[in-house]
Amino acid sequence: MKIYVGNLSYSTSEEDIRTAFAAYGTVDSADLIMDRGTGRSKGFGFVEMSVDSEAKAAIDALNGKDMDGRNLNVNIAKPREERPERSSRY
Repeated sequence: MKIYVGNLSYSTSEEDIRTAFAAYGTVDSADLIMDRGTGRSKGFGFVEMSVDSEAKAAIDALNGKDMDGRNLNVNIAKPREERPERSSRY
């Protein structure tokens, strides 16, 4: 199950997220989304857990919980929407 983790502090690392979710089960992956221009976190990421019951327990426990001074927004990730291609104007 893919889980969205939002409202992250810019100082939160992938390892911080992995550790928080690992308390509820096996974490298959933890990825922060980074800004291409600055290399800084965009303040959200995704965690994948293969056991649905563990993922749901992590969502229930961590949604609204404080991490690095921010209240996390944790829920099941929505499928990525296809965006129209950008046309080059130059």
